[in-house]
Amino acid sequence: MRRKTIANLDVIIKNILKKKSTDAFIEESRTTELKKTLSIFDLLILGISAVVGTGIFTIIGSAIAGSSEGLGAGTAIIISMLIAALASLFSALSYSEIAAMIPVAGSAYTYTYATMGEFMAWIVGWILMLEYAIGNITVATAWSGYLANLLKGFKHILPDFIINYPLWLRNDFRSIYALCDKYGFDVHDKMPFIHLPYGLEIPVAINIPAIFIVLLLTILLIKGVKESTRVAGIMVFVNLSIIISFVLVGAHYVKPENWIPFAPNGFEGILAGTFIIFFAYIGFDAISTAAEETKNPQKDLPLAIIGTLIFCTILYISVALVLTGMIPLNGIDTQAPLAHAMRFVGNDWYAGAISTGALCALTSVLLVYQLGTTRIFYAIARDNFLPGNIMAIHKKFKTPHIITWISGAIVIIGSLFMDLNISAELCNYGTFASFIIICIEVLILRKTDPNRHRPFKVPFCPLFPILGIMLCSCFMIYKSFSGGASSLYFILWIIIGLVIYISYGYKNKRKNDI
Repeated sequence: MRRKTIANLDVIIKNILKKKSTDAFIEESRTTELKKTLSIFDLLILGISAVVGTGIFTIIGSAIAGSSEGLGAGTAIIISMLIAALASLFSALSYSEIAAMIPVAGSAYTYTYATMGEFMAWIVGWILMLEYAIGNITVATAWSGYLANLLKGFKHILPDFIINYPLWLRNDFRSIYALCDKYGFDVHDKMPFIHLPYGLEIPVAINIPAIFIVLLLTILLIKGVKESTRVAGIMVFVNLSIIISFVLVGAHYVKPENWIPFAPNGFEGILAGTFIIFFAYIGFDAISTAAEETKNPQKDLPLAIIGTLIFCTILYISVALVLTGMIPLNGIDTQAPLAHAMRFVGNDWYAGAISTGALCALTSVLLVYQLGTTRIFYAIARDNFLPGNIMAIHKKFKTPHIITWISGAIVIIGSLFMDLNISAELCNYGTFASFIIICIEVLILRKTDPNRHRPFKVPFCPLFPILGIMLCSCFMIYKSFSGGASSLYFILWIIIGLVIYISYGYKNKRKNDI
């Protein structure tokens, strides 16, 4: 009996460590039903639309002014951005090497399967689903906030019930509780409740704008990736025009005294700002998820990843300097910081224009994150860790339509329960974890597969990957000890992933591999 138990344990260990060869991944990608339609320009649009929108229009206000989940960096946010960009650069270089070498769908999940085996691949894939799906909740929530801000500009045209529609129709219930605590409102006046026996109450909050935009983009993604990137391209042009004009116009309102104190919360505030601003940098990871639909992935993926990172970091710093110079730290709005800053200096018309640009930017971000979620789901299902029927390709549009609908439903359900700051920080744990693993995989592949052709190589290896591992690990450890609910939610997410793998994924994999 003991020998049989040991033998079974050996089989289990062998299975969970089983790797899928790089050649097998590449061969699968050649026979995929996904259309190869994306050029270097399309990839840059995907990356810039994700990175610019998330950093400038969603969480820059919280990173500067702080939130219930952490301190703010103040004007020193520019230091936070440089640290985040540096840590991201090491990971971006690692992504570029592996994405060019293994140009298939699935991003870090696929690369982990080729280097660390089945179990770690599942965990990484599960983390990536957190990174994109929860990240999309953050962006959808911000989109709803900017829509409300835009409608305020039509107060003399539209009826009041449209401009000031109830809070419970444009927020999650946690955000409404926070607003009521901040301003001393009675929560029962701002949100309906379902009354249950024994005095129990269930708050009712439905973020209608967030649900609407997610449904709309889900349908667009089903229509096709090329069509989606065309829409994203138009929106990127609009929001870049708005952002650049904000820098030029806002520079006239800058008061240098607003930059003092430069770092009101010291180094701790800078680290807190770095952690939250990292949410913006998962955009370049989204580029690698579309590798299987890229015409020339070996050449175009590295250029798009590094180009996106450099361009967006320069833009971030410019916006941060102008924003913190226009308005005192305690006056920065965490939901719509740029539009609020323009209203603060009396430029209401331009505040409306910024809200329009923000809606375009956040729409393109939602599009990219939703694309990333579906392609990771697709890769995991293709490897038999999830039911195979969900990866069905639409006969007309050649897109994984069932997975796309599932991804949309996850975001819609999550938007009912999670607020912007918690979902952004939870997403960051996934980002740091995937960045660390990618850097480790470069080191592994340099040893286990040294002769494989690498169209792009990380310079100064192993130094750069090791620095990436160290920086990302330090940020995760720092945030875990600084408090907040996000670290506990991340652990809970990992536990759920383990349960799914043990109860279904492992067995289904063995069944389909026979």
